[in-house]
Amino acid sequence: MIAVLTKFPHLRQDFAASLVVFLVALPLCVGVAVASGVPAELGLVTGIVGGLVTGVMRGSSLQVSGPAAGLTVLVFEAVQEFGLPALGVIVLAAGLIQLAMGALKLGRWFRAISVSVVEGMLAGIGLVLIAGQLYSAAGLKAPTTGVDKILGLPGAVVDALGSGTALTSLAVGAGTVAVLVLWKKLPGKAQTVPGALAAVLLATVVTQVFGLSIATVEVNGLLGSIQPPGSEAFGELANPAIFGTILAFTLIASAESLFSAAAVDRLHDGPRTEYDKELMAQGAGNAVCGALGALPMTAVIVRSSANVAAGARTKASRVMHGVWLLLFAALLPSALALIPLPALAGILVHAGFKLIPFKAIGPLWRSHRGEALILVATAVSIVAVNMFEGVLIGLALSVAKTAWEASHLKLEIVDKGAGPIQAHLSGNATFLRLPKILDSLESLPQDRPVELDLSGLHHLDHACRTALENWAERHSSVGTEPVRVTEPEPVRATASQP
Repeated sequence: MIAVLTKFPHLRQDFAASLVVFLVALPLCVGVAVASGVPAELGLVTGIVGGLVTGVMRGSSLQVSGPAAGLTVLVFEAVQEFGLPALGVIVLAAGLIQLAMGALKLGRWFRAISVSVVEGMLAGIGLVLIAGQLYSAAGLKAPTTGVDKILGLPGAVVDALGSGTALTSLAVGAGTVAVLVLWKKLPGKAQTVPGALAAVLLATVVTQVFGLSIATVEVNGLLGSIQPPGSEAFGELANPAIFGTILAFTLIASAESLFSAAAVDRLHDGPRTEYDKELMAQGAGNAVCGALGALPMTAVIVRSSANVAAGARTKASRVMHGVWLLLFAALLPSALALIPLPALAGILVHAGFKLIPFKAIGPLWRSHRGEALILVATAVSIVAVNMFEGVLIGLALSVAKTAWEASHLKLEIVDKGAGPIQAHLSGNATFLRLPKILDSLESLPQDRPVELDLSGLHHLDHACRTALENWAERHSSVGTEPVRVTEPEPVRATASQP
């Protein structure tokens, strides 16, 4: 024992942390799977792979991977459109693309994606997730599209009020959410048990003690649920639509994982994330999940922050959490059949609310209104259209905003009635704004001297410089005093070089 502790000096801390992460991950793995429309055991398979495969690889040493609420809507749509067997093909392809991107050192570029697009993506997912799980909490069938789920809620409330079974089911779901919200207000010792696990256990006990007739998790057995994709599933690759879904899986899973890694790095003082290696670790995990026909994985901030808070020091904690999930799935699968579905719906409703950045929208609107609009537009697009196209709309808006800012230019004319006219340019002078610049300058009186101040420019491209030189030459050609130009600082510094 002493030899083991000498070789692994942080084993005790990692062992304790792994148990906490296991207890946090267990209900989430099952809940995400059920909400995604796949067997509950497949969520456990993804959690196991996240621990035993991704967990041993280099990248981010303390963040934990598994099935994520952020992909629930996309997975559900994919299963509905292409079928469960094709899910493995989609996840496998996404994993291979992630491996390739990591090998090409593209991981760091995901940090260049606008935070507003990512937050808008998560907000849109959260809205659709909440709406869909409210139906599940009442034991009702949810509509297929995000808009229909939201618009159908008033009718669902009427249906639930007229059914005693639906009201009972909804009460269990609401009770689960209440436990999750109130659990954080309990004394610290009570919070040793994760809130999600406590909520599920309490809902299960209440359901069994009072003999409530509400739906519970359907159990197929671990081996019975694993269905590697066959030739028919790979035949779906002939459908061009599947490639958009693969791209969406890749983009969203990668962005969520690497943004999570950046957040986890701020929680501890250990080694920093190696982004390209982390992307490859996620790719390897998704490739294995795809080969097993399981759910896609991402790094999950809830489990990762629980891992850090529990005192984890090395990657051993996340590997051991995968071992505990495997033992549970192998030895206690029948325990899943006792879990009421409304309790899992309550957990995901709570998770959906946490995906929506309520506190960030106000300050963002006051300081960066354009970014706030992108966030809202991305979320609305995901609800109104679908996940993939909604993210593309957000990215397009972000690029358009950047292009507009890159070409933003302010021209101020100061004419005191006597002496030279002063023209001050500030911002970014690019060919996109060239017509506006020339129209304003050419409207100045030809018989007056002009002082053109370019010191406020952050950027002056070649097309603008050439056009300004030509204008200055034309303005001075009628005998007017030559235009006096004050160059931007970078230009003046460059000109001074020998």
